[in-house]
Amino acid sequence: MLTSLEASFAVDQQHAAHTISAFALAYGVLQLFFGPLGDRFGKVRVIAFATLGCALGNIAAFASGNIHQLLLARAVSGATAAGIVPLTMAWIGDSVAYRRRQEILARLLGATVCGTIFGQWAGGAISSVVSWRVAFLIISVVLGISGALTFREARARPAVTQLSQGQFLENMVSVIQTPWARVVLTITMIEGCFAYTALAFLPTHIHKAVGVQMSQAGLVVGLYGIGGLVYSRAAKILLGQLGEAGFATLGGLLLAVSYVTLSACHELSVNLLACFGAGFGFYVLHNTLQLNATQMSPTYRGTAVSLFSCSLYLGQSIGILLGAVLLERTSTSNLLFLIGLGLLVTGGAFAVLLQHRRGLR
Repeated sequence: MLTSLEASFAVDQQHAAHTISAFALAYGVLQLFFGPLGDRFGKVRVIAFATLGCALGNIAAFASGNIHQLLLARAVSGATAAGIVPLTMAWIGDSVAYRRRQEILARLLGATVCGTIFGQWAGGAISSVVSWRVAFLIISVVLGISGALTFREARARPAVTQLSQGQFLENMVSVIQTPWARVVLTITMIEGCFAYTALAFLPTHIHKAVGVQMSQAGLVVGLYGIGGLVYSRAAKILLGQLGEAGFATLGGLLLAVSYVTLSACHELSVNLLACFGAGFGFYVLHNTLQLNATQMSPTYRGTAVSLFSCSLYLGQSIGILLGAVLLERTSTSNLLFLIGLGLLVTGGAFAVLLQHRRGLR
């Protein structure tokens, strides 16, 4: 939408891009607060209010008269959207037995990947054909209907939610005091640091190394999402063959092979396959971390999953910052090679820790 926003508000690309930053910053920070809210007032109820709040934020974006109003609307949308996915994960943790939970979380991953792929395409298409305002209006209608249905579900089945009366800070301290929770949060931060840094600079690498246009490079990287989508459908089959340690090992190995291949081989067909493998491998590893995040603290599950999301976001922010610094001194090929090795070690270390986790409970 950035080009449309530039023309509509007569601003440069940097100012238009602040609409992305406003959403992302609010989304990252507010995740930390929705978990304790879900533990205190009920996860499904808080998800419903967050969804309705996000609908209002998108209506405000639709009606924005200047770039400053749009920035505020995007911040509200990001702040409220932060309460949807993490609390959904926590609610799955409350409602689904541990032996089936990874499969269900994989389906959630598939839904979010589908939404991301479709949203990227639809946002640009609607902005080009009709108006960027129409895109926000459609989002607000979908969120409004979803929020109303979720709220009705929360009222119809109040017994689904387990309420916790603890204070926010006490809940967080309780989670962090658990040794296994600290392990999962640390591994998640490292994973976010490596994996999201690679994804951020992957289009630039393919553009420069393979020699394709940036628009085509973006489509190539889209195979990363396709890889995640395929994993979400294959998770049930893999669960019958591999344990959690096997998932962590497989994820790290696929990521390493994919990124080392991308760094060393600049043939387009090979890069297509490597992007698919990187997406598949990331979601294998990340899904295993999600599973453990839902079990870090069953009493304060909402808080635990919020800390998990914040760790991922913090790792992503640190990684992209460090990646930009490294690229001033080296090439994208070298950066992807180092990331591949880092993810191999991360997956392997988590696999070993999973095998010895009883002593860390």
